[in-house]
Amino acid sequence: MKQITKHSILRFFAVLVFLWALILSGYNICQHRNPIELELGMFAGSNWDVANANSYVIIDKVIAQFEEEHPGVKVHYTSGIRKSDYSEWYAQQVMKGRTPDVSMILSDDFDQLVSLGVLENLTELMQKDMEFDASEYYTTALDAGKYKDGQYAMPYETVPNLMFVNKSLLNHEGFLMPDSDWTWDDMYDICKRVTKDQDGDGRLDQFGVYNFGWQEAAYSNGAQLYDEEGSESNFTDQRVIDSVKYVKKLSDLNQGQNVSQDEFDAGNVVFMPLSFANYRTYKTYPYKIKKYTTFKWECVTMPSGPQGDNLSEVNTLLMGISKESRHKELAWELLKLFTYNKEIQMDIFRYSQGASVIRSVTNSPRAEAILSEDTDDREQVIDTALLDKIIEKGIIVPRFPKYHETMVYAEGEMDKILSDDKNVESTLKTIQRNVTSLLAQ
Repeated sequence: MKQITKHSILRFFAVLVFLWALILSGYNICQHRNPIELELGMFAGSNWDVANANSYVIIDKVIAQFEEEHPGVKVHYTSGIRKSDYSEWYAQQVMKGRTPDVSMILSDDFDQLVSLGVLENLTELMQKDMEFDASEYYTTALDAGKYKDGQYAMPYETVPNLMFVNKSLLNHEGFLMPDSDWTWDDMYDICKRVTKDQDGDGRLDQFGVYNFGWQEAAYSNGAQLYDEEGSESNFTDQRVIDSVKYVKKLSDLNQGQNVSQDEFDAGNVVFMPLSFANYRTYKTYPYKIKKYTTFKWECVTMPSGPQGDNLSEVNTLLMGISKESRHKELAWELLKLFTYNKEIQMDIFRYSQGASVIRSVTNSPRAEAILSEDTDDREQVIDTALLDKIIEKGIIVPRFPKYHETMVYAEGEMDKILSDDKNVESTLKTIQRNVTSLLAQ
């Protein structure tokens, strides 16, 4: 038998190394010529229906960073899709078998996409990623992407609702800005005293509040309209009854006159609920000069009901991964860059109108500095500690297939209580009975 020498062994390993190098070289050449392509589903403009001239800035920045960190991978997206067209566009991609690997998910579409099996359950990807810690997110933001026992989307940007206050009119009537722990009674007292006929023509021309509805009242009074599964409703709960009665009591101050947003814009209304995105848009230049220039205005929490807290609805823009994606590990890395990277999340404050879904980003001096950059030096910037509290304790709208159908019906009946002076308790019993019937179908 031929003796195996040390030299022949070394030569054998040298050949293996050479062949391995050739394989790697060939692979890299193939990757360069035929890169892996991830498709990103996104829409132009703002999710919050306010002006946004920077909608592609964060997208392009994320893609450039991701492609640099992952040679041989390219990310593509279709530009120019408006939010109003996005749901239809996305549905068409699903039907064609071309669902984007990573996509923005509108809140109205989330539950349906999960129930149809379009979105990947991210729970396993989250659990096996040692560099990922879900506790970094606001609980409300993370929960927005949950469906039953799974995490099917990650939060990208979040926006709470706030109470906007005409500070000039409030001060003119002898009131200071409400504290963050103000109550329904505080609000009613102010509204009662400021609602008046200023010019003596027999018609009211100054009002306390516009657009504070029964849902805002219910959330701030600790009411839960549905159970978590969406199988039962709670419209006859005493907290809901008290909320509707309170809104009716506020409405009665207007003596049958309809109050519009034009009245608030003209400076004739003290209170109006609006989103944090509206606050950011119309507090800064150049949009500030187009609206709300005749008075100073600020925002505060919603007033708390007797059985509730200073809570309001929080809306979150989600992003998810297609269940049909052939590159789920890469898609997860791209999704994390959008939703978990702190520098990218800080860009939410720089280039969008919402707040970061990462607690340490939103509740930071850097975020507060960014919020103050384009505001008048004399104007107060929202305290990020207060913003942090509002988001973390906020209310998430239920997610189940018949939510919108039942709420459209309930809204119509609630309007009749105000316009037709219907009995609150009996109307809510009717709503409860009919909603229960709709949920059972």
